[in-house]
Amino acid sequence: MQTPEKVDVHSEAFLHSLMRKQLRLSILCAAAFLLVLLGLPLANYFWPELMATRVLGFTLTWLILGIGFFPIVWLIAWIFIRRSIALEKAEVAEAVKEGESVSR
Repeated sequence: MQTPEKVDVHSEAFLHSLMRKQLRLSILCAAAFLLVLLGLPLANYFWPELMATRVLGFTLTWLILGIGFFPIVWLIAWIFIRRSIALEKAEVAEAVKEGESVSR
């Protein structure tokens, strides 16, 4: 019986594929962050009356900035980390699968 070849997860092809997928993920998360970051000033510019509305004693702008901004940023970071780990696991599983098919 032939033993399966050890899969090289440090090969150029493996690392290039993983880095390309993680770059795509990074760009999407950065775009989401920029949308959140620039969304509040744009909302203040385009809808000043709405953003000046008082909610719980604060203007909507300050309420979003003080309470809503950080949970949204944390959510983006959490999604990035979970998806990045999933990408790594999927790449390793694919490399192992290819290694098994080559050894047969």
